[in-house]
Amino acid sequence: MIRSTYQSFGRANDVIELEEHIPYALTDGQIRVRMVAAPINPADINFIQGNYGIRPELPCTPGIEGAGEVLESRSDRFSEGDKVIFIRGVGSWSEEMVCPAENALKIPAETPMDQAAMLKVNPLTAWSMLTQFRNLPKNSWVIQNAANSGVGTCVIQIAKLLGLRTINLVRRKELVDGLMDLGADLVLLDNAESIAHVKEVTQDAPPALALNAVGGDSALRLMDALGERGTHVTYGAMSMKSLKVPNKFLIFKRIELHGYWMSEWIKEQEPGMVEGVYQQLAQWIVEGKIVQDIDSRYPLTDIQSALTRAQESRRNGKVLLEMS
Repeated sequence: MIRSTYQSFGRANDVIELEEHIPYALTDGQIRVRMVAAPINPADINFIQGNYGIRPELPCTPGIEGAGEVLESRSDRFSEGDKVIFIRGVGSWSEEMVCPAENALKIPAETPMDQAAMLKVNPLTAWSMLTQFRNLPKNSWVIQNAANSGVGTCVIQIAKLLGLRTINLVRRKELVDGLMDLGADLVLLDNAESIAHVKEVTQDAPPALALNAVGGDSALRLMDALGERGTHVTYGAMSMKSLKVPNKFLIFKRIELHGYWMSEWIKEQEPGMVEGVYQQLAQWIVEGKIVQDIDSRYPLTDIQSALTRAQESRRNGKVLLEMS
């Protein structure tokens, strides 16, 4: 079998290699999975570079999410042929993998496997931020930056399903129509003029929740748009610029600042609760209510081309590795 690996941290194209390996025999409580597809996420690149929040032990097979089919099981929870995603651990850039059954989650058999491969990270992040920081009444406004990102597009779709309205900030005009077609209520350029317009539109009910994936001045514009006692959640730092919060937002608007790290959030929840959320998200995918764009597809054997494309700007969705 073929899998990707890296022996040291560094530039992804320099350190990622392919190697043959022989799958080992299962022990009790484990499953063997034939991987079907796995995306290349920004977090995957950060892991490989060694600048993520945690560092894996080396050598390491990358891939924080993916979907596959159970080939063999020594767990009562799974049978041969079950479709699964992985909610812990992983190392999905491989043709086959063996893992503890508790790291996997069975999904409906009719779930499209390319969409299932992208279920773990973006949809759960969007759902969690929309529901776990504020109890928002129907028709509440939520504002976000980087609205065309993977999480951003999931926020738009899930917010619509939850009866919430979204204000979406982007950097380029050509992104507006696509996000409106996806269900966005308002799409604006990420600048000060747009925030003035947001205040006019929402003056009777300002946003109570802001979702920040950028940092820097963009994050401050979200704070400016929030109403009193609003909640500001940071889950990314695309600009690589820190937050320097003006005192007025903390004193006079009394906004709350939070961070969100999906992996740690999962660890803090009851397993049954997390599994229930994933089942709801999977069902929405089956029904076509959540769709994530795929920019391009590459076989695992062409991982170098896939890594190059995944790190280029102006992609239209995820880069997907296909194992079979």
